[in-house]
Amino acid sequence: MTIGILRPLALAVGFALAGTALAAPADMNSSLNPAEFDRNSAPCTNLFEFVNTNWLKAHPIPGDRTSWGAFEMLDERSLAAQHQIAENAAKAKNAPGSIEQKVGDFYAAGMDEAAVEKAGYAPIKDDLKRIDGLNTPDEIADFVRDYAAQGMPFLFGFGAEADFHNSRQTIAYAFQGGLGLPERDYYFKPDDASKKIRDAYVLHVQRSLELVGIKAEDAAKQARAVMDLETKLADASLPIVELRDPANQYHFVAFADADAVTPHFAWEKYFAAQGVSGEKGFSLSQPKFFAAMDKLIGEVPADQWRAYFRYHLVTQASPYLSKPFVDEDFAFNGQTLHGQKEQKPRWKRVLTTVDRQLGMALGQMYVAQNFPPESKARAQELVDNLRAALKARIQNVDWMGADTKAKAIEKWDTFMPKIGYPDKWRDWSGLSIARSSSYVDNLRATLKFNHAWRMGKIGKPVDRAEWGMTPQTVNAYYNPLQNEIVFPAAILQPPFFDAKADDALNYGGIGAVIGHEMTHGYDDEGAQFDAQGNLKNWWSADDKTQFEARTGKLVKQFDAYVAIDDLHVHGKQTLGENIADLGGLNVAYDALQKALAKNPGEAGRKIDGYTEDQRFFLNFGRIWARQFKPEELKLRLNTDVHAPAPFRAIAAPSNMPAFATAFQCKAGDPMVRGADVQVKIW
Repeated sequence: MTIGILRPLALAVGFALAGTALAAPADMNSSLNPAEFDRNSAPCTNLFEFVNTNWLKAHPIPGDRTSWGAFEMLDERSLAAQHQIAENAAKAKNAPGSIEQKVGDFYAAGMDEAAVEKAGYAPIKDDLKRIDGLNTPDEIADFVRDYAAQGMPFLFGFGAEADFHNSRQTIAYAFQGGLGLPERDYYFKPDDASKKIRDAYVLHVQRSLELVGIKAEDAAKQARAVMDLETKLADASLPIVELRDPANQYHFVAFADADAVTPHFAWEKYFAAQGVSGEKGFSLSQPKFFAAMDKLIGEVPADQWRAYFRYHLVTQASPYLSKPFVDEDFAFNGQTLHGQKEQKPRWKRVLTTVDRQLGMALGQMYVAQNFPPESKARAQELVDNLRAALKARIQNVDWMGADTKAKAIEKWDTFMPKIGYPDKWRDWSGLSIARSSSYVDNLRATLKFNHAWRMGKIGKPVDRAEWGMTPQTVNAYYNPLQNEIVFPAAILQPPFFDAKADDALNYGGIGAVIGHEMTHGYDDEGAQFDAQGNLKNWWSADDKTQFEARTGKLVKQFDAYVAIDDLHVHGKQTLGENIADLGGLNVAYDALQKALAKNPGEAGRKIDGYTEDQRFFLNFGRIWARQFKPEELKLRLNTDVHAPAPFRAIAAPSNMPAFATAFQCKAGDPMVRGADVQVKIW
């Protein structure tokens, strides 16, 4: 019964993905080790292979992972720190109502495997009975409404976010959903691999239904009915490339107009059930989807809807139920879709749930032990230097007119960086968690509490101090509605950041991350939002044409990359991240040059035989040390707006003359793109 906060896709622009934060994981050094480099390759041939081939051979993907590299190693380190925190909280006598008590008791209940096994699927039996009683369109609509109020969404996503046209005010968004497969195209692709996944999915649905007492023959029939209904929902859903367009993420309507789209689904009644009143309208973000959903509510037989809700209830609950449910969920969602060999140990699975539901409470405890103040100060210095470098690049671009450039600088001036952790922590009073309660009961309490917390934002001013990512997350993000760049504590570690390392490593690591997030303000999505975070055009027609011509070249560059078998990277799907990588690395390089100019002796020195410029690019290649299970890589090609790591490591440097100069590459070398195809944007 998990739920993610609804984030219109333009807002979820992320960079990817025990001990002190400055210590490196045992096998991911803070400094580059030339002995690890692949002498069968060369930087001018393939930067990723030169830096990472030997390291990746020596570090195979663990059985409970589907990818492995710098991000995953830091994630394991963060998990280890969180594990210690949760274990200590579970053992301690904490003050009732404290975050330590809530985290400790939630974790302890989840780790009580005997109690979970004894309960079987008893925690959802009443819900299954409710589903068994659904017979009319009104009852179906009521079910969706009532369970959304419990933080258990069916059919579509619903949440609170800033208004695209008034970014300081929070409104409600309804977003397409309801699918069991990762993305709408999985239902329609005619290739054999896609057909096998669909067949495996239907069998998974059948087996899941059998686990709650439905006979095999009837379960098989219901599974086919679920697939049929989901295929109809998928047919009305927008694909991932179209969803990247902010115009397809926002469609404000009055309640009467929304009801005209969905005559079987009354929206004011839905809002009232969520505890929201006084609103004049909301974003019905994908009207085509909701019109199709409503038609299905009115036309699809009730027994087919019962099968659909029955399965989706079971699949949401399965990770928190007894072993047969956990195993079936893993067999399809872990092994079939992702290629994962082994289940994660129970402590990791339970900790992930605690993190998902009580993330900021756990983060408050994490920061107290794992993020020294000097790290935040050093990171702030890097952010300031990167900002200055970005401003200079904007001022010096030769393809943008003065008026548009002035608006771009105005947006630069309103950037709001957030580093490490929030200045104000979330209040968890009112949430009751008890060790004596079952794991699922505690989970449902947090789902309902978090949903009510989100609903409480609707109709109110945006809280700009709030974070959308926890401090223990190994990632970073840009939010165009608030024009903010956010860097959690967990990513401020080697190989990304080391307060004791030379400038080249830090600028090639966390500097590129900072530049990446800043450049998101000027990628194909971010560039549609103005300095106040509103969806508003600030470009002249000529400048927009120039921008699109340059980004079009980047699309072609990535379309040409073959990731696995005959499957290519999708240039349009990954465009925003690729623009941010290219701009971010250029900005970071400029900032490094300014830092070195202040200390001329450093600019000419070599460390381990490499210049500062070379070490800058080498560390950029190192942060992308990452490999994937074949199934995981194929899934990401279909669903991820980020290109696979090997191409992120080589694409941006290959467009930079500074890279060719640093390594004395020659025209015609694979890492040197010719003038006719070289991409220059920011």
